[in-house]
Amino acid sequence: MAVRIKICGITNTDDALLSAKLGADALGFIFYKKSPRYISPVDAKSIIQKLPPFVSRVGVFVNESRDSVIETATECSLTAVQLSGDETRDYLMSLPFRAIKAIRVKDDSSLRVIRSYNPGATILLDSFVPGAYGGTGTSFDWQLVGGYLNDYHIIIAGGLRPESVSDMVSGLKPYGVDVSSGVEQSPGNKDPEKLRSFVRNVKNAEFCED
Repeated sequence: MAVRIKICGITNTDDALLSAKLGADALGFIFYKKSPRYISPVDAKSIIQKLPPFVSRVGVFVNESRDSVIETATECSLTAVQLSGDETRDYLMSLPFRAIKAIRVKDDSSLRVIRSYNPGATILLDSFVPGAYGGTGTSFDWQLVGGYLNDYHIIIAGGLRPESVSDMVSGLKPYGVDVSSGVEQSPGNKDPEKLRSFVRNVKNAEFCED
């Protein structure tokens, strides 16, 4: 099964359309105001309206109220929402949208909460950095997730770059990968060559034998 590619931290139309053209399966729009990649719902909606129909649109939220998440998701025609804060399982399950739960990984004990979710849930694993909710560009020990790959849709994030993603994908073959800072010129602005290399390396690596 092909490894899905999510390009996160989209803030402009050019980056969104290039990502889609290169073969990204999903684009991430960050609605967390403290993020350097924050985008307003109005601007995100404008970009989303220009996307091809088969590209998923994921809204990233951090400790936002349920009503606010639903309002933004509806306004922007999001395909899914990603909860990257301290939201509970019950909060996630109450949303009328497909949801991704982000978990910040410090060590093996950080992953135990995954088992509280139903098999088949989509879990994004990012690096634990004190005071930060993703987008730090740092990686964690990817080998820790091996025991969860068969039961959950695991998306690997945190510190992925064009030059490092090949080994991770060919070794783990996760459900998906998520990249933001690793393909940027500056926060919120993608580097076209890094984008091309990242997508190409994922697609080449997913067919490699162990």
